[in-house]
Amino acid sequence: MSITVANISKSYKNVKALQNISFDVKEGELFGLIGPDGAGKTTLFRVLTTLLIADQGNATVANYDVISDYKKIRNNVGYMPGKFSLYQDLTVEENLDFFATIFGTSIEENYDLIKDIYVQIEPFKNRRAGKLSGGMKQKLALCCALIHKPKVLFLDEPTTGVDPVSRKEFWDMLKRLQQKGITILVSTPYMDEAALCDRIALIQDGKILEIDTPQAIVRHYPKPIYNVSANNMFLLINSLKGYKFNHSVYPFGEFVHYTDNRPDFNPKELVQYLKSENLLDISINKTEPTIEDTFMELAK
Repeated sequence: MSITVANISKSYKNVKALQNISFDVKEGELFGLIGPDGAGKTTLFRVLTTLLIADQGNATVANYDVISDYKKIRNNVGYMPGKFSLYQDLTVEENLDFFATIFGTSIEENYDLIKDIYVQIEPFKNRRAGKLSGGMKQKLALCCALIHKPKVLFLDEPTTGVDPVSRKEFWDMLKRLQQKGITILVSTPYMDEAALCDRIALIQDGKILEIDTPQAIVRHYPKPIYNVSANNMFLLINSLKGYKFNHSVYPFGEFVHYTDNRPDFNPKELVQYLKSENLLDISINKTEPTIEDTFMELAK
């Protein structure tokens, strides 16, 4: 295993950031840690990258213990924190040279690893990092994390605040890096990105809710789910929440996702109820569950 996590717990005074976390990441796997802000993702990353010591439990990265072998881990992993943390007053090229020198290597030596990414920012190599766009900053940070050819790559919410086009480009780059044998552990609050991982762990309030492939997690959704729409979204949500047979109700884009407690649910009955609530243009259609639906169900 490239990463093993066994019964890791961490608290900040009265806040339990991680509660008995355990999972494994296989060599060459793209593994996603999926959860909202405050779920414990960054704390776990800091433990695994030897920046924070857990209160209990143990973990290994690239077969090195996070406590006794912390120096070896730092030489064998790349870490891209959620906040842009490179030197903003240095140029693109100066940042890369600096991090390459720290690890006793050079841009030329490992250029094949960063080439696909670097060619996109090379036209701006003399621009200060602080003057780059959000997408370009992320690409530079990824280059700096890869410059020493790490065995394991940690990416903490790498696409937060990045435009949709740059997000897609970034994930395409991760897939290409995976093909080069690098193990990737990535965290994200975006449920749509979860489907791009080989396996995912859903995390909430410092606890793992479920670990499986994205497809298997969606298949585990226990009930039929429906897209409901009407002329007044606010009134629709409140009316559905007041319906005595509702199991779950939450907005999902232009629809409300609804599940019913009854095994013999008849949408026509719900239509009549919503009409009695003075709603118009009512539409109820069965839909396929998503990872977000599964997360909402498990987090209840």
